[in-house]
Amino acid sequence: MPATVHSLDELTRAGTLLTQELDFKSLISIIAEQTLDISRSDLACLYLAKDLDDNNSDLQLAYKRGRYDVPPRMAASSELVDFIRESDETVILTERKKSPFLDILCNEHMQCGIAMPLSTPKIMVGILVLNSIEPGFYNREKFNFLDSFSRLAGGMLHNSRMFKQLRDYLREIEELHLYQESIFSSMTNLLITTDNNGEIRYCNTAAEERFGLSDDPKGRKIDAVFKDSMNRKIINAINSSIRQPKEMLGIEGIFRDEEKEMDFSLNLSPLKGRRGKHQGLTLLFTDQTRERELEEKMERVVEERRVIKDMFSRYLSQEIVQTLMEQPHLVKPGGDKKEATILFADIRGYTTFSETKPPEYIIEMLNDYFSEAVEIVVNHRGYIDKFIGDAIMAAWGVPLQTAQQDAISAVSAAVEIQQLIASSRRTFFKGDASVLKVGIGLHTGPIVAGNLGSSRRMNYTVIGDTVNVAARLEGVAKGGEVIITQKTLDYLGDLFAVKSLEPVKVKGKADPIPIYSVLKQN
Repeated sequence: MPATVHSLDELTRAGTLLTQELDFKSLISIIAEQTLDISRSDLACLYLAKDLDDNNSDLQLAYKRGRYDVPPRMAASSELVDFIRESDETVILTERKKSPFLDILCNEHMQCGIAMPLSTPKIMVGILVLNSIEPGFYNREKFNFLDSFSRLAGGMLHNSRMFKQLRDYLREIEELHLYQESIFSSMTNLLITTDNNGEIRYCNTAAEERFGLSDDPKGRKIDAVFKDSMNRKIINAINSSIRQPKEMLGIEGIFRDEEKEMDFSLNLSPLKGRRGKHQGLTLLFTDQTRERELEEKMERVVEERRVIKDMFSRYLSQEIVQTLMEQPHLVKPGGDKKEATILFADIRGYTTFSETKPPEYIIEMLNDYFSEAVEIVVNHRGYIDKFIGDAIMAAWGVPLQTAQQDAISAVSAAVEIQQLIASSRRTFFKGDASVLKVGIGLHTGPIVAGNLGSSRRMNYTVIGDTVNVAARLEGVAKGGEVIITQKTLDYLGDLFAVKSLEPVKVKGKADPIPIYSVLKQN
């Protein structure tokens, strides 16, 4: 009798520990620890089913107490697991001997073992295995206690898993609710929902801001909220759709308050719950005033891009044109002061040559030359400003400015043009025109770039003293020469071989300016 009372006390105490814990991992620990301590076993192993819904699922070791090594899993095909799954009964092996249930002994040192199902009437959660190095260790008293405790433990494990699933499910619902709130809040349309009585249940951030709903409107009648800001026709349509659930689309109206006026289009849709039960009304407003403003802004942006493309696409690389279209603010309206490198290229002997040739021949010859020269300028990220008779004026540093690279690119283009003219592979200056040469002058300095002209005709161009100096240098350059100033040379470093020439006096300058002839690119 005392022993029975003692077992009952132990069972009560261990059961109390179980009922105080809902965390699954903590429960596993309590079950293994309590059964080993109370029974004074040498080894406790708790194996759990990988898949509760699959009777062919193996069992994985979830918790072990004791200093002995044990298998990491129990195969579903073992006779021990199969028997316990089928019978839901506890198995005892009193000594190590030949038996279909020999794998109840989890270590070679164990002589006696007991395996108890942890289960509910519908599913087996796992198996609790206790081992002892003493044969016949598990008597009837231990069996009664352990069997009773394992039945209680199985139910608690199942409840813990159910609790975890419920908690995870509630967390998913909360996350879904927050995600839904985030979507509604980020909508540009104005969303309001009501219940069957016309009381507001929800309105998104856009609706609160544009309708000026500074106080929480939830629980207020929607017709009371908008009675002074929307006409009676809109209010009647809303109330009608609440009383007799029906969809009404494209209702045009105006919202007015003390601060603003807004044209809107309203769609009314019944709000349905489970099994299609009517739960209120959804009101989706489209702010047509704002949409018109956005459309006008978009039209302005498209027009800006069209103007930029029309202005630069013929005379700039596609890469630069694309940059300007994406960032139209880089082309300032009016004038914009920049540092640029200006190039003038003029055909030597053109006037005398053209006097004896028919106009159509001259035009064809010039177009062939211009086509090749312009391609070189554009490939070097230059801007073709204009053609002046047989001369080309190009600029680097407009509309995008990178001073040093601009100078290097400009001189590179000039050298490449001269190399092409001197090459036998050129496709221009053929026949009588083969005697023609080109002189090129470049100068770097401040310029003003912008749209010049009248309301009828505007051109993006560059003006300033830097342009004038470059034009004068072109007049100094001989056929086949590239002449640059000291300011341009300062940006080139040792990228080009140059020869110093006698300073020249140019119109508009009091002192002669140092000049250099570019021989080649290093």
